[in-house]
Amino acid sequence: MLIFFVAPFCVVIYYSFIAGALDHSFVGLKNYIAVWNNGAFQIAVKNTAVFSGLSVPLAVVLALVLALMLECRIPFKSQFRTFFLSPMMVPVASIILVWQVLFHSNGVVNEFLSVFGVKAIDWLKSDYCMVVIVLLFLWKNLGYNMILFMAALNNIPKELLEVAEVEGASKAYQFFHIKLRYLSPTVLFVTILSIINSFKVFREIYLLSGDYPYEGLYMLQHFMNNMYNKNLDYQRLSASAIMLAIVIIALIALLFAIENYFGKDVEG
Repeated sequence: MLIFFVAPFCVVIYYSFIAGALDHSFVGLKNYIAVWNNGAFQIAVKNTAVFSGLSVPLAVVLALVLALMLECRIPFKSQFRTFFLSPMMVPVASIILVWQVLFHSNGVVNEFLSVFGVKAIDWLKSDYCMVVIVLLFLWKNLGYNMILFMAALNNIPKELLEVAEVEGASKAYQFFHIKLRYLSPTVLFVTILSIINSFKVFREIYLLSGDYPYEGLYMLQHFMNNMYNKNLDYQRLSASAIMLAIVIIALIALLFAIENYFGKDVEG
């Protein structure tokens, strides 16, 4: 643990405070300020925040809704489940090929929209690009999140739900006052998992649009990748990595505090 995680992290912190690979003089927050004032970094932060702000809540809420639907008797239940679980078994490259066929300027989606008189949209080089990536993220991650919620729903004491039903509690009351309280640890875990996955979407965007995608798809990982591969600026790369780590740790700490507040009565 110490060798593989803590030691490299300390090295990155050290690099973020020095002048260069050959000049190891201490420069304080100079690298952090330079990164923060970088125009490309500001674009990347904005796009990453928008993407995570859209995709993470949708990934959690939709997965929970799907799990609740699969608790009920619905037609084509097995096909419905297979549709959302299939991305877990398909390589990322294959998923990207499907998305390219769907959202190419002459692709399936534009062909469908042309029936209604809508002009062709260049999905990956327009303001609609975020929609494409959010849909890709959801299709890729909803299945696993759904399984986690289904397992958590099965662990809720059936006696509580039966008593609530006998006493005339509505389905909405049962969900918000019983199910959601028992689901709070799973909601926390799925949210953290979705946040982490939202920061790993660089691979999909890179395969779709390369090193320098449309401005609306330029994420923090693009900035860090270009900083390392193109400029070999280890100091500013380290500074940007530390800033990203601080944001993720702060978000996870906030989620733990919220879960502890709402879930303590269930654990007690």
